[in-house]
Amino acid sequence: MNKVVENADIAVQNVKDGSVLMLGGFGLCGIPENSIAALVRKGVKNLTCISNNAGVDDFGIGLMLQKKQVKKMISSYVGENAEFERQLLSGELEVELIPQGTLAERCRATGAGIPAFYTPAGAGTEVAEGKETRVFNGKTYLLEHAFDSDFAIVKAWKGDTDGNLIFKATARNFNPLMAMAGKITIAEVEELVEPGELDANEIHVPGIFVNVIFKGVDYEKRIEQLTVSQ
Repeated sequence: MNKVVENADIAVQNVKDGSVLMLGGFGLCGIPENSIAALVRKGVKNLTCISNNAGVDDFGIGLMLQKKQVKKMISSYVGENAEFERQLLSGELEVELIPQGTLAERCRATGAGIPAFYTPAGAGTEVAEGKETRVFNGKTYLLEHAFDSDFAIVKAWKGDTDGNLIFKATARNFNPLMAMAGKITIAEVEELVEPGELDANEIHVPGIFVNVIFKGVDYEKRIEQLTVSQ
């Protein structure tokens, strides 16, 4: 099976209006920049986006929000995007906020074939509204369900043409979990090599989980917030 495509536009060509997307990254670290730009060019709409955060106003998922392509955001942290805030307060955007650990576990459960699990995170808060609860050893837990996503779109440091992926440093965040959770997984990589060139002991996601792979270009790798010492 040939998984390699020439560029991001070809990689996302099967994403349709109304799709549910997982988008890897943490803040602006390890986000699939090329694929997001291609989705903006494609103009696909009514998307449900599962991502730890919503980018910033002029970068990442923020670009899709500007174009009104996102119908619903499922996220943990959204405080860096003024357009996100505006759409939320105006009722234009549906938002589901999830504790970060729960978001990660819902991704992991999807990839592992686990339909649901219990967690104490969010018990006794608004997060628990409408959810089944159960008490274990005197502590209340919520029943959380695995995601049902059409596509997972991730960014890796290195990959081979079989789809094996290696993530670098902090970019190994939600990317590996999401890569194993999509019905179709699209991976963009900084370096694309031939099979056998990657050290098998360093591979984070085996190629069996990846359907489409391409070599990205012109990565900005922005820093969301820069803190320096005097």
